[in-house]
Amino acid sequence: MTYRTWTLCLSANLIFAAAVTGCSDDSGGAGGAGGTASVSCAEGAPEALRVCIGEVSAAIGTCYGDTDSPCAGNDTNVAAALSALEESVRANCADAEFGSLTVDSLVGRLQNSCSSEASSLGWRTYGGPQGAVWPTVEAADQSCLQTAHTSASAMVDGALSAINACLAEGDCSGIDAERQALVDSAVSEVQGACGALEELIAVNPATYVDRAVHQVDCITATGHADTGSLALSCGPSNTDFDPPRGEYMQVVVDGDKWGTLCGDGSPYAFQVRLAPEGEPLDRIIVGLQGGGVCAFEADCVPRFESRLDGGNNLFSAMDDEPLGSGIASNDPAESPFANWTKVYLPYCNQDVFAGGGVTEDLNTLQLPRYGSVNMRAAVQMVRDVIWKLMDAEGGDGFRPDELIALFGGWSAGGYGALYNYHWLLDDLQWPRTAAFPDASGALDNGQILGVAGLGLLKIPGWGMLPNLPPYCFVGDCALGPVLYEAISPRLKQVPEQQMLILSNQFDDTQRRDAFFTGDEGDEFWQAQWFNTMRQAYCDTKDLNGINYYYTSVSAESTHVVTLRPELWAGSVAGEVMSDWFLRAVTEPDTIESRTEEGDFVMLFPGVEPYPCTVAP
Repeated sequence: MTYRTWTLCLSANLIFAAAVTGCSDDSGGAGGAGGTASVSCAEGAPEALRVCIGEVSAAIGTCYGDTDSPCAGNDTNVAAALSALEESVRANCADAEFGSLTVDSLVGRLQNSCSSEASSLGWRTYGGPQGAVWPTVEAADQSCLQTAHTSASAMVDGALSAINACLAEGDCSGIDAERQALVDSAVSEVQGACGALEELIAVNPATYVDRAVHQVDCITATGHADTGSLALSCGPSNTDFDPPRGEYMQVVVDGDKWGTLCGDGSPYAFQVRLAPEGEPLDRIIVGLQGGGVCAFEADCVPRFESRLDGGNNLFSAMDDEPLGSGIASNDPAESPFANWTKVYLPYCNQDVFAGGGVTEDLNTLQLPRYGSVNMRAAVQMVRDVIWKLMDAEGGDGFRPDELIALFGGWSAGGYGALYNYHWLLDDLQWPRTAAFPDASGALDNGQILGVAGLGLLKIPGWGMLPNLPPYCFVGDCALGPVLYEAISPRLKQVPEQQMLILSNQFDDTQRRDAFFTGDEGDEFWQAQWFNTMRQAYCDTKDLNGINYYYTSVSAESTHVVTLRPELWAGSVAGEVMSDWFLRAVTEPDTIESRTEEGDFVMLFPGVEPYPCTVAP
């Protein structure tokens, strides 16, 4: 299907939508007073949302086809689609007719869904909001991308149409078969046009369409106050647990439903603490546990065999307690985020939360690499619970575009924040999310065995490819500075959307984890580490949405900084770390990188001053 055909089909839909709005010269408001034809809000609202998503999707494809670039922020076709949605909703809905929402709240909710869902599909296709893939590929590959986008958009439209109809009729017994036929057709069309789609945007045709299928479920949950008996993978009807407010609860994930698994074969589990009563639920910290990494038989087998010898079992999530100091403190006197909703994600696959759900063959050990799958499942589960609770509270209900989140991790968990941040922005559609990778710079040691070299091996070996950004998924994208360069153009769509990169400069644990080791000895590699870190800071600190906070403890190696009360309450270049974080979410456009020269040049032979201006 071409974009011309797709647009003509949508024009027919708009004729239907005009009837849905009940427009006439004798306007009578909601319910069609004055003799106008109208439908109920329960039917009109989701249908208006469906048409809007189709129109915005068509506009996105047309922008790339006609201008070789994303649509401008003031694109007239997008604006017209959103305006038509509002007109339809206001014509057919009254306050409290869609749950407890006012008409204004319902319009905002549906307009955000229309814009976000259509954009998400476009970003997956063309390489993020910046359209990074499109200008780098040949005409034949551009044709493939256009066909993929058109086919997925048509599948979404057809599925929503079928769902809206079956819910209106009260009989959805045949919906699964109808949806599957649409999916099969879309996958076939994309396969026929693209060949190796994963070489362009990291996902194969089946995965590409499957992610659009999940979007259909989220759109349905957004557009219908009552989804009846539909089994959706998203939204209030998909909740798996009922947590208390203001105290932690361990949630054991249903692996059959979510596809999760830990390294020892046990179920994945995580900890969640909903904001206390009276505090907003949609202020969220997601923290990924650290715990090193093992990559080969030689290091994984001993670690696995000693997992029960005492201390923390690095291959299970069942025995991990949530953290409670620094940024994770529940004491308002220590952390301004004490009363935020907190999600603590244990680390149990030794894959820096990057594994895509495969079992790696290490000869004498078969090791599940499910880190990214586990993390994403847990966050979606929490999202659905918050969605349900906020919709029940009244007011505007759950609005992902108004939610504010800090998504970070410590050590190996910080690497996980690097490799999954785009997912919260592009797929989960939490635009007001800042990432805070702590002690996880993912720097390049310049050797074959290093972060970049492991990327070449483990992106395929751990099934990472489909979970990486569509605009950065080769081996070098495992490196922090390379990823910053790639993700920077898509940041700051809203002020909170930025990376907050933290570390102590003297961090031998992080240095060794990044393979800054070898026959030359620690003195040489310490200098290499400092100098590489400093050069990377100067090279990337001025990138859009990239900010640093480096502490200067020199008396001892210090690994992880945001959990240490003395550093959380300490200052760098005149600003206390906790204040810097608070400013990142309350005055985000004013945030500046903070680091100091310190006394490292004097204390460590071979360390050079920063090659750019920093505080003394």
